[in-house]
Amino acid sequence: MWKIVVGFALFAALALYILSKGGDIDMGGEKHGEPAPVAAEVEKPAPAATASEAK
Repeated sequence: MWKIVVGFALFAALALYILSKGGDIDMGGEKHGEPAPVAAEVEKPAPAATASEAK
């Protein structure tokens, strides 16, 4: 039983170390009412020319 507890503690310590080295990681959960990050915005394609504009 003690081996399971020690293994869990080592795994948790390793996971926290890896997450701390990962950079800007937000572990705060869902954010409501905040604007989306700029990187998530998708460019909309230009509207296609209609047949009457092509003439």
